[in-house]
Amino acid sequence: MWFWWFMLACDLLIPIIMLACGNMMWKHPPKRINGLIGYRTSRSMQNMETWMFANTYCGRLWWKIGWVMLVPSVLLHVPFYHSTDNMVGVLGGILCTIQCIVMMVPIILTERALRKNF
Repeated sequence: MWFWWFMLACDLLIPIIMLACGNMMWKHPPKRINGLIGYRTSRSMQNMETWMFANTYCGRLWWKIGWVMLVPSVLLHVPFYHSTDNMVGVLGGILCTIQCIVMMVPIILTERALRKNF
């Protein structure tokens, strides 16, 4: 049963990180273009206007998608509460893989928006 709680915590990490980082990028984007913090692609780092647009756009998407992923992540774990550790591990691995793929979608959408607007 402890493994179920562990996997739930692990599977909630990605949505919670997306919520926190998305909120920071959206509401408080980095003031200067840098190579460490923020949405960093060659297109977003061209000038300050593209930098601010990319950070706020991607941050807003991450915040929204983080909320959308949080609820199903919890709900998918509930029916497997008394399952074997192997079953919970497989579920957690599949869910984490799907979350990582979904986490990349805002990058494609942000690059498309940058291309369209600049």
